[in-house]
Parts: sequence; structure tokens; C-alpha cells
Amino acid sequence: MSSPAQRYAAARRRQAEARTELSRFAATYAFPFDDFQNDACRALEAGEGVLVAAPTGAGKTVVGEFAVHLALAKGLKAFYTAPIKALSNQKYLDLVARHGAERVGLLTGDTSVNPHADVIVMTTEVLRNMLYSGARDLDRLGYVVMDEVHYLADRFRGPVWEEVIIHLAPQVQVVSLSATVSNAEEFGDWLGQVRGRTAVVVSEHRPVPLTQHMLVGRRLLPLYSLPVVPESAAEEARLAAQPPLNPDLLRAVRDARRAAAGEGPAAGHTGGVAGRRSSPGRGGRWRSSAGRPPRRGDGGARTARLRPPSRLAVIKALDRADLLPAIVFVFSRAGCENAVREAVTRGVDLTTAEEARRIREIIDRRTAEIPAGDLGVLGFHAWANALTRGVAAHHAGLLPVFKETVEELFAANLVKVVYATETLSLGINMPARTVVLESLRKWNGSAHVNLTPGEYTQLTGRAGRRGIDVEGHAVVLATDDAEPAFVSSLASRRTYPLVSAFHPTYNMAVNLLARMPRARAREVLESSFAQFQADRGVVELAAEIRRKRRRLEALEQQMDCRLGDFGEYALLRQRISDAEADQSRGNRAARRNEAGRSIGALTRGDVILYRTGRRHRHGVVVAQHSEHTGEPRLTVVGEDRRVHTLTPENAPEGVTRVGSLPVAETVDVQRPRERDRLADRLLDALRAGNLDASTERGSRRGHRRDEDTAQRLERLRHELRAHPCHACPHREEHARVGRRWVRVQAELDRLQARVDRRTGTIARQFDAVCRVLLELGYLVPADRARPEGELRVTPAGRMLARVYAERDLLVAECLRQGLWDGLGPADLAAAVSACVYEPRLAAASLGLSAAPGSRLGDVLRRELVLSRRISDLEALERVEPSTGAEPALAGAVRAWADGADLAGVLEDTDLTAGDFVRWCKQLLDVLGQLATITSGARAGERVGLARLAATAAEACLDVNRGVVSWSSV
Repeated sequence: MSSPAQRYAAARRRQAEARTELSRFAATYAFPFDDFQNDACRALEAGEGVLVAAPTGAGKTVVGEFAVHLALAKGLKAFYTAPIKALSNQKYLDLVARHGAERVGLLTGDTSVNPHADVIVMTTEVLRNMLYSGARDLDRLGYVVMDEVHYLADRFRGPVWEEVIIHLAPQVQVVSLSATVSNAEEFGDWLGQVRGRTAVVVSEHRPVPLTQHMLVGRRLLPLYSLPVVPESAAEEARLAAQPPLNPDLLRAVRDARRAAAGEGPAAGHTGGVAGRRSSPGRGGRWRSSAGRPPRRGDGGARTARLRPPSRLAVIKALDRADLLPAIVFVFSRAGCENAVREAVTRGVDLTTAEEARRIREIIDRRTAEIPAGDLGVLGFHAWANALTRGVAAHHAGLLPVFKETVEELFAANLVKVVYATETLSLGINMPARTVVLESLRKWNGSAHVNLTPGEYTQLTGRAGRRGIDVEGHAVVLATDDAEPAFVSSLASRRTYPLVSAFHPTYNMAVNLLARMPRARAREVLESSFAQFQADRGVVELAAEIRRKRRRLEALEQQMDCRLGDFGEYALLRQRISDAEADQSRGNRAARRNEAGRSIGALTRGDVILYRTGRRHRHGVVVAQHSEHTGEPRLTVVGEDRRVHTLTPENAPEGVTRVGSLPVAETVDVQRPRERDRLADRLLDALRAGNLDASTERGSRRGHRRDEDTAQRLERLRHELRAHPCHACPHREEHARVGRRWVRVQAELDRLQARVDRRTGTIARQFDAVCRVLLELGYLVPADRARPEGELRVTPAGRMLARVYAERDLLVAECLRQGLWDGLGPADLAAAVSACVYEPRLAAASLGLSAAPGSRLGDVLRRELVLSRRISDLEALERVEPSTGAEPALAGAVRAWADGADLAGVLEDTDLTAGDFVRWCKQLLDVLGQLATITSGARAGERVGLARLAATAAEACLDVNRGVVSWSSV
């Protein structure tokens, strides 16, 4: 029992807490806050920044909403940022419901609602643009909430997050909300460096527990066996890291394979061999594919491929187990649509008559503004029919109104099954009782790859509705690519670090240099999370280098020779040993060693000649690394535009270096456009014959060498015999130590090279970007005699500073060259679309979408020329390549801006209506910038831009109509 003094102290604490803003804020909620929410809110009220890392659905946004509450209570402003417009729209509606429309505004690329309100919801790009332009709306800004801050790992949009964090005024408190990551403390340390005191609040507790299942045919089985009582702390830790698999599940998978091979129960008993790629048999049964020889499993039993159950079987299994509503992730837009079509065709109907009536009412209300003539081309009737049956698709290719209707119906538990791509896992408030993964592999742009543990966690995080479900459920369909052990490796791992994707951009460079000296700009960029992580890695490498140097010193003492430098002698012996190995190529093992050496000697950008089958091919190296066995592995882009992996196993004759091409560190060959561009540069260099053959490294039988191997070996032996240490009486004893010394020296050289590559990484990238801008005239040296010194932003650079787009430099070049001068509104919209649109697949074969002799066709051709020049400069300076001009959408945009109906516009394109609307929204963002390009410009700069700005404003009106103009806010 507590003493009177203790009870008095507790009462005083309760009184103090009751007077806090947190207490007043918490009283407006119908549920008590979790510990992590209280901890984060208290730190925020105490004046600290906050990083909250917690699972999806845990309630992180409560902390963000408390920041908004504090801002309003103190008479300050709060900005709530989100990575995508759909999240911004959703949060805007939430905050309007809480604080009223008069106090909340919305700013996205194409929407502006109450833009001077005290609380503004916006995309992160909008805030970045405000910071660079010095907008007056930044006055009185007290709090910035960065929702889904782990998005800074995104390669294309992630850098914007770091720009915002770095450039916000020091007095602004930043609330960072992140999914669970394994290096939250590291990220929090960086935030503390750049923003001041930052509390790191991490919670791995899911408010709704998650149960893992696998579906084998029609049988839904737990992934793990029943909990066991550990006998020790070590066993408890082991079980937590890797729980035991369910033996019934393992047996069911084995039986399903045997059934497919005709040795076990009838295939129809398990349903585990039925699949969507099979042919329908009698009575709607699915037969496994014929003509494929059975495999041998455990004990030599015949087994067949384990195919997933049909989609109808999946829905029935979930319905029987009371696991609906469910989100089924498919990883393909076409797959989502096919799944809905298959479910409807197979007679799936999950709604009651009353639910179907309510669904029709919501559909009518949501789509009332869509012109009746557009409904057919939008696929409205099939979409609505599926919805009334409780089935829907959700992906980026859907019309926004269709997506939002699906979200509303699913949240109301009217739609029971949604087939979705992985974009649904990002922040959209659409939880389900169950998440189903049809596959654990997805297409990443160049290859099918397995999901990572982080991606698996993000996807399954949608399972379990707080306050509704006792537990959530994750279901993986059993297939050959989804074995129980592999599923467990994804479900049980907790290692998914947040890795910065920050890199300097052209717009960033001119904005920084317009405000500060070059040295200060470099310092600002080196305060990025990317450099922070690189520097931490350097600390570890430096410690390893110190250990290697101590080892070298000890070895040098052991091989100290009074006659001369034994280290030099040891290196000579090693070179002779290498040359002798080069000379002995008679057997396969020797050739393999040579191949390994030739592959291991290459670096990024080397152009090589290698043999595949009977043909010799050229390729450009993009990566060189080692297998866990130590065997070198080379990744190259070949003449055939494909990515190849070369090892001593598949390239036993080795490779020959025939030259090099500059390849920036940031080139990503998983992106088809970048891969194609690199292949084009390789082919151009081969045709022109301008590869630097004088720098050949490596060898291949039958190719010329700079010096005959035998002659080189004889020369080295002569040098060895002439060396003073050759006469040492302790030569062989020293030589044994020397061999170890040579190995350690090689390891030290490799470590030092890694340090050199990491140190000052971001500053070097910034210097390379500046060199491109210097070449194009956006920057000039303040002192012509010292181009490496201070830089001055030119009038063209000031214009570039006002262009915020992924292809900012291309847009600025088009403006500076006057490419768009004199174009009408429709032609201008079409021309600008080539600087915005990026097809999901390489579109080199599409050609120009405008008449060749027209003014628009000429403008599009000149845009391509400009983008190629930019690309060449980037390759020369090893800058991350910009996406080039892409005119494939220009014809459709021109027709739309000219007043064509949607059916006519989409008739000759491969775009869905949703994709067309999405690209038009992004086009409107850039056109809107052009319409205001004269604001902030100096008097002399406004004259040439005024007419273009007026045309851009007209183009905005022409494009922003019909389905493009529809918005839920």
C-alpha cells in the first residue's frame, strides 16, 4: 500500500497531465492511446522532433494529428505531407472532418483548396517547391508531418524527402511517420544531427495479431505448428526468429505433388494441382497440364509441379473459413482485371440483395459526373457488375473515381474481395481481415524477382482491422515458388533497413548555388542521410584498414632482409606466379582460373568481348562482385539489350576488355529505358570503332596481347635473379611470410578503394551535376580562371530553378531554345507531354505520334535531339541519366486538348483510361508551372516568356476537362 506522500505525488502528476495538450487531445478520441502513441506525443509537446516507426495499421497518424492539434493551439501552422496524391486527398478529408473546411487546405500538383489555411495537406514535392521559392505561407510554420517517411528510399522520389528535412527552418518540429524498419535508430541519429533533438519511438507490436497460413489446394493450413514452451532463453530466441513449420502443411504439400503425379489421392481431392493455366474439364473441374514428365521427390516418389488453386477455389476457401473481406495481391494490372473477369465468369456472388442495392447507390453517386458517352470506353458496366457481386480490382491504371469507389465500398464491407497490385500497400486506409499473396515473385522492370522480407511485411500489414478483427490473416498460395520454408523466411525476418536514395538534381543544384557559396552547398548536401550512411560504412571500413595495416607491419618485421626490400621481391615472385598461371591454360581448371582473373579485373563501364555458344558478343560491365564462394561474378548489358551474368563457369574462356564507356554509378539497368540507352551507346561505339583498344585488360585465346606471355615471364625471372634479396640465405623463409604479406596487401588495396569510392560521394555527384550545367550555360564560373571555384547562376539557371519536374533540365532546355514559342494550346500540351510521359515498357518502337511535316512533329524531333545531348553530357560526366523525351503520348494529348471524346482519344493507344488521366494530371502540373513561369523572373526575362505562359494557361483549361478534371475534394 502506498504512503500518503506517494498518493499525493501521484495526484499532482495526474493534475499536471490533465492540464497538458495531450490530455485535451486524447479526450477527443473514443479509445485509449497505446504506449508508443503517448510516448511520441509527450516528446512532441516537450518540443522535440519525433520519429515513429510502427507496423501498418498501428495508429501512427495519431501522432501526426496531435502535431496539427498543437499547431492550432499555439496559433502556428502545420503542414501534413504525403508521398502520393491519393494519400493527400484522404488525409485532407480526415482533417476537414476533424477541424472544419475553413481551417484545412489542400495543395497537390493539380489541386489547390484553401491554400493559405493554418493546416495544409500537400504532397512532399509541393513543400519542397515552397522551400526553394521562399513562399510566404512558410511564415508561422511550426510543425511538419512527414507521413510514410520510409518513402525516402524510393529511387525516383525519395530525394525530395531529404531536401525538405534539410531545408526546413530550425524552429520547425518534424514528425516522421515510418513503417517498421530495422535501422530506425540510425535514421533517428541523422534526424538529430540535421534537425536537433529527435525522439525515436519504435513499436513492433501489431494492434491486431497476424496469423500466417498457406493454401494447398482447398486446404487452408497454418504456416507454423502450435506454440511450444521453450526450455531456455536461447531456445525462446531461436523459436522467435524461426518458429517451427507445421508438419501437417509439409505433408499436405508433399501429398499434393504426388497426387499431381497420379500416385496419391485424386487430384481433385486436394485441388492443389489445379491452376489458372490448366484446361477446364467436365463439370467445370480443372485438369493439370499434360505432356510434362513428373519429377522425383523425397524417396524417389514421382511428383508434379505444384500449381496454385483456381481463384474460385481461393474465394470459396476464404469464405468457408470466414476470412472475408480479403485483399488478393496479384502484382500485375492485367492480372487484377483477369482475376475479376474470371471470378464473375465462374459465378462468384458474395453480396446479398440489400448489399447489391447499396453498392448500386454508391456507384451512381460517385459516377454521376462522368458523361454517359464515356461509360462504354471506361468499361463501366463490367466494372459495376463485378462490384455488385462483391469483387473488384484496384491498381494505378484505374480511373481515380473508380479506385475511390472501390475503396469506399471495401471500407463499408460491401465489396468482399479486391484484386490489387502492390501500390495498395502504401498508406491507403483500406484494411482487410485477410491478405492473400498469389505469388511471391514480381516483375521489377527487367526480371522476375522474389519479394523481400520488407515487401512481404508491407503487403501483409493490411491484414487485420483494428476494433473489428480479433486477428488478421496472411495467406500464401502453395506453389513450386512458394515453399513453406521460403514463406517462413519472409514472414519471420525483421531485417529491412531504410536506405537513402538521395542524389543531387539539376534544380537542386541551381537553387542551392543561388542562395549560398559552392562550398556551403557541398556541406548542405553532405548532411544528407545518404552521406550519413556512407560515412558510417567508412568508419567500419577504416577500422578494418587499421587492422590490415597492423598485420602488414607485423609481417614486414618477420620478412625484414638486410640485403634489400623483400616486399618488392615478394611482389616480383607473385607476378611470376601469375604469369606462369597465365601460361598454363591446357586444362579446364586453369582456364577457369584465368576466366576468374579476367572477370575479377574488370570494373563498371568496361566494354568486353565474351563467347556464348559459338558466337562472340560485346557487352558493357555494370557490376562486378563475388559469390559467397569467392568466385567472381560479372553483370553486363549485351548488344542484345539483355542483362547477362558471366562467371568462370559459363564463360570458361574468360573475357577480353576492348575499351570502356562512362557509366554513372546510379544507372539502373533494371529500368528498360536505361538499359536500352546503355545498349544503344555500346552499339554506337562499336559501329564508330572508337573504343579505346589500347587499354585492354584480361585475355582470351587467339587474341593479340601487348607482350608475349613467355617473353614477359622471362623478363620477370631476370629481374628476380638480379634483385638483391635473391641472394639472401633466409630467402625461402622470408618468402613464406612474403606470400601472406602479398595477400594482405591486396586486401588492403581493395578496402582502400572502397573507402575512396564512399568518401564525399554526394559532393562528387554534385560537382558532376555542376559540370553538366556549366557546359550547358546554366552556371558560369565567377572567376573564368578558376572554373573549380565559385559558380554563378545565369538567367537560364534562374529559370531552371523554377522548374520542378523529373526532367527539369529537358524542360528548361526547351524553354531556353524557344522550342515551344508560337505553339497553340493543344500543340503546347502535346509537346510538353513528351517531357512528362514515361511508358511502363520501352517505347522506342512507337515512333512520333504527330504528322512528320507538322510544326508539332518538328518540335518533338528537336526535343529528342536535346534529350540525346543531355544524355551524352551525363554519360561523359558520370551523372545519373535523365529520362529522355518520350513523344508517344503527344498525339492523344493533342486530340484531347482539341476537344476529342475519351473513346476517340484512347482508341489508338494502349493506355487505360486511368493511366491517361494520371499522365494528364502530371502534365497539368508542369503546364501550371509554365503558366506562372514569369513570376519571380526579372524584368528582362519576362518578355519572352509572357506569351508562352498565357498559352500554357489556356492549355491547362483545355486538358483539365471531363474525366481528367474530376476530383473527390
